[in-house]
Amino acid sequence: MASSIRPSLSSFMLPSLSSCNPSQKLSLFHLGNRIRLLHNFGLKASKFSRHDDDSCMRVMASGDMSSAATQENALDWVKHDKRRMLHVVYRVGDLEKTIKFYKECLGMKLLRKRDMQEQRHTNAFLGYGPEDAHFAVELTYNYGIDKYDIGDGFGHFGLAVDDISRIVDLVRAKGGKITREPTLAKGSNKVVACIEDPDGYQFELLERAASPDPLCKVMLRVGDLDRSIKFYEKAFGMELLRTQDDPESKNTIAILGYGPEEKNAVLELTYNYGVTEYDKGDAYAQIAIATEDVYKTAEAIKLAGGKIIREPGPIPDIKTKITSCVDPDGWKTVFVDNVDFSRELE
Repeated sequence: MASSIRPSLSSFMLPSLSSCNPSQKLSLFHLGNRIRLLHNFGLKASKFSRHDDDSCMRVMASGDMSSAATQENALDWVKHDKRRMLHVVYRVGDLEKTIKFYKECLGMKLLRKRDMQEQRHTNAFLGYGPEDAHFAVELTYNYGIDKYDIGDGFGHFGLAVDDISRIVDLVRAKGGKITREPTLAKGSNKVVACIEDPDGYQFELLERAASPDPLCKVMLRVGDLDRSIKFYEKAFGMELLRTQDDPESKNTIAILGYGPEEKNAVLELTYNYGVTEYDKGDAYAQIAIATEDVYKTAEAIKLAGGKIIREPGPIPDIKTKITSCVDPDGWKTVFVDNVDFSRELE
């Protein structure tokens, strides 16, 4: 992680505004913003420009250099930030019914529960191990709302299991819905199946022995795959693990994450040929990702062309620092301070 010590900018001086024309004044204003970003990411602005009362143009030119340097340094910081996918958040109509289904059919454990009476909602966290080391689901029940629209943009969650037939039989015995019977995956010798939970969310069961993180994937549909890949690489620091094109099904997928998909939860982006927009509904909410610094994260997202929808800072009552953004397709992600999250678990 980059050092939190900020170098002095006292050696950097802008020329007198009285010596600049209106266009140059605007450029200097933008340069001032860039200098602040250089400061946040530990770069010395004096490295890129110096005081020159007789030349606004020299400072304006250095502004382009400082902008490029800021972006390069910010994106490099993102790559070295300690990040992992924490949990995926979505809304349910009957919290206790869904908890029971996840425990009895999917083998999840109820990790913790949080009732926010003033905000009129309850959160339940479920998964296959402690939240400090495993990806989890965060179910949200809003008082009095028993139904949501999933839309057609959200795809499914992935579960890695060593005995798919056993899970399918269990779901069937409990009155659950099987949307795809166990079959071999296309071009593979691995078995896959699909089930549906009480609220209509799809779970893809993937045959995988001894997975350290059974809740292994979130699939979302996007309208421009290349654009999305670049965004998640630059703004989120994710690694493109693989892509797979399927002309027969007319779609292409990209798997991105913070480590090998055999050991870590990943994001699967799906592009269906010719489809550029989707209905996101109001059921699926967001993915939460851990970071060492929500303030630097927000600045890096802005530099990468992303849109911040919640400026970085603490959540009232909980005091955990977060920031949130949307990707080019409008999918929301929340970044959570690592230290605050650990404190929240305690």
